[in-house]
Amino acid sequence: QVQLVESGGGLVQPGGSLRLSCAASGFTFSTYRMNWYRQVPGQERELVAGISSAGSITNYADSVKGRFTISRDNAKSTVYLQMNSLKPEDTAVYVCNARSVRVATSYWGQGTQVTVSS
Repeated sequence: QVQLVESGGGLVQPGGSLRLSCAASGFTFSTYRMNWYRQVPGQERELVAGISSAGSITNYADSVKGRFTISRDNAKSTVYLQMNSLKPEDTAVYVCNARSVRVATSYWGQGTQVTVSS
């Protein structure tokens, strides 16, 4: 079965760092664009970062540009989000998304909680 499993979330102080991982299985990872979204109760889901299927093109929300880095390892079927200089407003559930480059198919993970607080 298709699975996207996030890990690496937790509680961190402002200015700290976390690295999130999303392990994929059950589909051809190398043919999917990978994205990180974040969800805050009462707010619209936000696209934080995306990376092309081969890992050559990335994009970021303005709010995280310069602080977050998305990367992928197709041999390990895993996408990462390195988060530095974290701010309280980064607090959210971070969700991994896979979107096919060939067909109208998307998959979603269960999310991992990131809390930035002193």
